[in-house]
Amino acid sequence: MARGELEFIEWLTRHVQADACQVALGIGDDMSIVDCGGHLVLTTCDLLADGVHFDIHADSPADIGHKCIACSLSDCAAMAVKPLSTTVSVALPRGMAHDRLEQLFEGMTRTAREFNCPIVGGDTVAWDKPLVIDVTINAIPYPGITPVRRSGARVGDRLYVTGLLGGSLLGKHLTFTPRVSEARALADRLGADLHALMDISDGLALDLHRMCQASGVGARLAESRLQQVISPAAEQASRQDGRPPLEHVLGDGEDFELLVCVAGTRAAAAAEPPDPHLLPVGVVTEAGLVIETADGCLQPLRPEGYQHRL
Repeated sequence: MARGELEFIEWLTRHVQADACQVALGIGDDMSIVDCGGHLVLTTCDLLADGVHFDIHADSPADIGHKCIACSLSDCAAMAVKPLSTTVSVALPRGMAHDRLEQLFEGMTRTAREFNCPIVGGDTVAWDKPLVIDVTINAIPYPGITPVRRSGARVGDRLYVTGLLGGSLLGKHLTFTPRVSEARALADRLGADLHALMDISDGLALDLHRMCQASGVGARLAESRLQQVISPAAEQASRQDGRPPLEHVLGDGEDFELLVCVAGTRAAAAAEPPDPHLLPVGVVTEAGLVIETADGCLQPLRPEGYQHRL
């Protein structure tokens, strides 16, 4: 029977042990952390393929290049760390037009330079299969900021997102801006009250489940709050497929906004959310995932979103 990506990652986490003393964080977060003689180095790797993450026949090569770099930059944002350098390995379809190849790499280099994370190496091969691109980014902590993990959520914390959600496949998934600067600003402003972070790549419901699982907690989302984070694209997608907009908010994925977990005492003490760009969506609880409906009922929230079928 075919297994899903989530099940396989859980198996892999149990069986691949990062037992070397210099490995501060292995599988299970947005980036690994290695202690290099007292200096932390973080690494993320993303593999993107034609027909899964983009369509080489319909999408701009420059947009594809941007997305490949931006996905890994979003992992840096998810831990509030500074991108340092990028390597790119590409399996090119044999016969790919030279001008389209140039546009692809121009899209990559432009985004990498924008975030001061230059491409420093990689590899290329040609084959008789679709385009596949592998991006690795190394990062370091900002001065005075400890990398933020997804495992620090605590009961009573408030949950926020950094932007509107849903309908990303109508365009945003190719053109989004990774929230690197926003993450640093949050970490600077909130300090130890910023308990957990991760980027929303596979859908709010599934990624919230991952954060709760890593932290050993549950969460309650408020339907009234979720109504405030429905993107115009989610509304458009709803009109096209007949599914409620909230389903798109919860499960579409590839939004690449941040899911932010802030100390409840800090949030409750402020008249407004900790940052005007943060949109409140819920609260951390002891266990379970639920949605509180407009009439006060609690409904189970299934951790559904995008998963690769293996």
